[in-house]
Amino acid sequence: MAATLDINGKPVTVQAAPETPLLWVLRDELGLTGTKYGCGIAQCGACTVHANGAAIRSCQAPIGSLAGVKITTIEGLAGTHPLQAAWVKLDVPQCGYCQSGQIMSAAALLAKTPKPADGDIDAAMSGNICRCGAYQRIRAAIKDAAGVVAA
Repeated sequence: MAATLDINGKPVTVQAAPETPLLWVLRDELGLTGTKYGCGIAQCGACTVHANGAAIRSCQAPIGSLAGVKITTIEGLAGTHPLQAAWVKLDVPQCGYCQSGQIMSAAALLAKTPKPADGDIDAAMSGNICRCGAYQRIRAAIKDAAGVVAA
């Protein structure tokens, strides 16, 4: 079955069943491999993308439910988002596997709350697991980027 999705500002038509998770369409059909498979049950956050600006878990989002929804992946940030610069500046990643999901969750937070308090950051990032435990550097990078985003 053909489905047309809005991915990173471009209409894309894919051949997949409506119940196919967005994650598999992004990675296997479109070659957008920045979005990672972590747990498959929407618990780790590695597969986080934006749907109309809100952070969602793409492993549990069937493409049949995404008609008319603007999907943004880590590739859609194009390496120019202040969070990406802060991640590099503060040397956030260790293994790096969870980082695209971390950045996408943080970007949704900053779009909604440009100057987040610690509680805002905790709430927005609570569903993103980092096996390396880089949480303090992640928090520091979000705060660093908030200074840029709010300017």
